[in-house]
Amino acid sequence: MPKMSVGWRSGASVLKRAVLLLLVVPAGTLWAAEPFLTRDEVRQYVAEVAAEHQLDPYRLANLFAAVSPRQSVLDAISKPAEKSLTWAQYRPIFIKSKRIKQGRAFMLEYADELKRAEATFGVPATIIASIIGVETFYGKVQGKNGVLESLATLAFDYPPRSKFFKSELTEFLILSQIENWEATEIKGSYAGAMGWPQFISSSYREYAIDFDQDGDTDLFNSVPDAIGSVANYLRRHKWKPGEPIAELLPLTNENTGAVKALVRKSLKPVIAPKTLTNLGFNVSGEKPVSVMVMNGKDGEEAWVGYTNFYAITRYNHSRLYALAVFQLSELLSGSTP
Repeated sequence: MPKMSVGWRSGASVLKRAVLLLLVVPAGTLWAAEPFLTRDEVRQYVAEVAAEHQLDPYRLANLFAAVSPRQSVLDAISKPAEKSLTWAQYRPIFIKSKRIKQGRAFMLEYADELKRAEATFGVPATIIASIIGVETFYGKVQGKNGVLESLATLAFDYPPRSKFFKSELTEFLILSQIENWEATEIKGSYAGAMGWPQFISSSYREYAIDFDQDGDTDLFNSVPDAIGSVANYLRRHKWKPGEPIAELLPLTNENTGAVKALVRKSLKPVIAPKTLTNLGFNVSGEKPVSVMVMNGKDGEEAWVGYTNFYAITRYNHSRLYALAVFQLSELLSGSTP
């Protein structure tokens, strides 16, 4: 990541003038229809972030004066698909002929980059392509929400996750200054995810790489950078080359109760494989696994998730998401949908 370069020098006098500038902005009572900078808590946040991270306070003030809260963002986060849909409803969104066909075309077009990423990080090309396919339909759907506006809305007006989104807002402000972005013009998801792989700001700063080696890390326009960054992300989250991802467990009237008893709320693998072996299942390896039971199209489905399945859930903390990525990756390697 390139070093930050800004055209100002931090100091007490500069910060003092910036704070005074912010304080003269009148605080509005109907904040939902007004720019964020009319709010006391936002002005305080701007002053603190500018001082702590050596960001240009005038730039930040101008940014927050230009954006307002978005009710559509709050509506969207209140009903995410991963929490509101069953597996039977969720799977068809991502496992469909068009996505499989375009995924195979994507893999042909970027075969060299995918091969190099797999060789470098140990993550299969099908998994990399599948994540990009699920996230943005191979770059076609990168999001139309203003990232600054979305993150600010969630940071200041979504109490359940205010701390997390305030942190991501700060990361975005740092990132946009490092990259010299016009922050109000950056588009992404309602939750602030960006580019082909839909990285949130902290992930962009930590895991994005310049895989095409052109001197610029660009997840919006460089597909090689997106491919390498996805592989780097999974490897950094303990992807194990050559190990399994997930397997279907055949349910019967006799074993359903015992399998359901193994389901945990946490996504982390904690079940000893021997436990499943004693129930008559063939489980690969000796590392702990997770067990999940979901409502599929033809009834309940039971799955075992290995370490690599857990690595995928670090990208998106949802069993449904990880299973969709896994199944799409399997189909991308085949010849028919």
